Amino acid sequence: MIQVCGYAAHSAKSRLAQYSFERREPQDFDVIIDIHYCGICHSDIHQVNDGWSGSTFPMVPGHEITGIVSQVGAKVTRYKVGDKVAVGNFVDSCRNCSPCRKGLEQYCTQGATWTYNAVERKDGEKSIPTQGGYSNKIVVDENYVFSVPDNLPLESAAPLLCAGVTLYSPLIHWKAGPGKKVGIIGLGGLGHIGVKIAHTLGAEVTVLSHSLKKQDEARSLGADYFYDTSDPLTFKKLRGYFDLVINTVSVELDLNKYMKMIALDGTMVIVGLPEKQMQIGAFSLTVARRSLAGSVIGGIKETQEMLDFCSKNNIVCDIELTPIQRINEAYQRVLNSDVRYRFVIDVINSLKC
Repeated sequence: MIQVCGYAAHSAKSRLAQYSFERREPQDFDVIIDIHYCGICHSDIHQVNDGWSGSTFPMVPGHEITGIVSQVGAKVTRYKVGDKVAVGNFVDSCRNCSPCRKGLEQYCTQGATWTYNAVERKDGEKSIPTQGGYSNKIVVDENYVFSVPDNLPLESAAPLLCAGVTLYSPLIHWKAGPGKKVGIIGLGGLGHIGVKIAHTLGAEVTVLSHSLKKQDEARSLGADYFYDTSDPLTFKKLRGYFDLVINTVSVELDLNKYMKMIALDGTMVIVGLPEKQMQIGAFSLTVARRSLAGSVIGGIKETQEMLDFCSKNNIVCDIELTPIQRINEAYQRVLNSDVRYRFVIDVINSLKC
């Protein structure tokens, strides 16, 4: 076993503290990665707080991981020592079900093996608990590791592994592009990168936010329009306007109000995951043949495509680096919406084992 260290929550809603643990010895197809940076996703906070239930402890969060390959297994062909690489939301899947065969491993019918708060597969069975990127090293099968293009800095590329692909996937799937009107609810860690990607794809982009405070920022990121959803006139003016709306926020919204913004045959896609259930009325869907859909991250192939797309178009996340010792303060600032737009832990320069 490999001795590593990181920061972990030892119970629901507890403060994260330094923690030593073991990872498996590398097998033939494994890559050992020295972690340099790890983004802080709102889902990390949900899981630490057991907000979705099912959390297990001690928990080392983190699924927006970038670093450098330090060792490879005997049969690894995709990577070599010194390569810039990344790890996202999951580190394995069954590889045999229909979604896995289609490159949609995130929808594995047996359940993808999440980067943390899950258990590893071993000889077809689940065994060792997974632990995430708030740590100095990780061991991952090469088939679930991504190549980071040379022009993407490891620190600002890290959130692309969740926030980036979470927006890229639905924008591509629902064919955002020239002639399409896209609305993005929320301008946080997810929303800001969604604006950049949708703008680059050629769509008309509108940000829908609960205040006008981020209006200038949204336009600098590529938004064409910005509306305050606390103003009732917004919903009247935008009735039946959008071909596609992506809801990035993790709080409960009145979906019936927002669905009225969708045009005939348009779609709202949920990517933010609130802890409470939301309700939708049938008429909100039927009166304009609207669709309400969901999307979660992306598969292995699509995530690499997203990184290459961002490399080609010089897209990275707007980040604030934080030492790992200030992780609990960073969590509170995320809850207060006090970050532009994604915290990234400076693991390589702050975690001392």
